[in-house]
Amino acid sequence: MEDEGKYKVEGSYYEACNCEAICPCRRQNGVSGGDSTYGNCDFILSWAIEKGHVGGDDLSGRSVCMAGTYQDDEQGRPWSIYLYIDEQASDAQVAALSEIYQGKMGGNILFTSNISKVLGVRRARIQLDHRAGHEVIRIDDIGAVRVDSVVDFDGTVSCGIPGHDHPGTESVSSLSLKEGQFQWNYEERCGFSTDFSYSG
Repeated sequence: MEDEGKYKVEGSYYEACNCEAICPCRRQNGVSGGDSTYGNCDFILSWAIEKGHVGGDDLSGRSVCMAGTYQDDEQGRPWSIYLYIDEQASDAQVAALSEIYQGKMGGNILFTSNISKVLGVRRARIQLDHRAGHEVIRIDDIGAVRVDSVVDFDGTVSCGIPGHDHPGTESVSSLSLKEGQFQWNYEERCGFSTDFSYSG
């Protein structure tokens, strides 16, 4: 029986942002990256949870997306984000995933320490295709991401969001979003796909 209050979620991950590929923030062959291509980062992240639980509640089969932005020249590069949770999730699942993905349940979901402003948390119709080289994200009728091509790189590429212990594949990807202050349409920028495992 799982410990009450403990969680684990694992599955596949795909993201895109407005930087040029390979995203400058990635580690390449273990070497840490640097600043964003254009001095800011506008991003959409997605997680397809294949297996998961919080306490005794099952989280398997649910999807989560996050859209956000930060500026390189802001102290600490704080993130402002919207969090989107699978519209098919129960109230209990929404509550649990909201807590996990805002970092309120601790654990190794370390990137959440960057979040400074949550602009909204809501259910959404999320459609994810995480097949290698064919990745797609759709969030209601406001957000879309797609892989345009896979980057041929001889070595390892990793990202801090799923964790550098989960190296993956860099892509040229396009992303668009129309939500509040986020009004983006970027063609042929960068993307990254891998697997993930968070627990606490």
